[in-house]
Amino acid sequence: MAFDSFSAFITMEGHGPYVWACYAVFFVLLVTMMVWSALAKKAIVESCRRRYEFQAEKSKVVAPTSSASFARVNVSQD
Repeated sequence: MAFDSFSAFITMEGHGPYVWACYAVFFVLLVTMMVWSALAKKAIVESCRRRYEFQAEKSKVVAPTSSASFARVNVSQD
């Protein structure tokens, strides 16, 4: 499809507003999803970092205690 001028390309024989609106909606949604994904990734990384730090602090505070005792048992096989 060839156009005689740039204005003919923009109007696209009356279909221009629909076509350009579709392109605009597509690019707005594309940019929105890119920004949303970047923010979601940042939030997930921050959540993982906080959880890791919390578990590291928790392991420092609580000293492991031994609740079981082990005694050697001699088993005879007759």
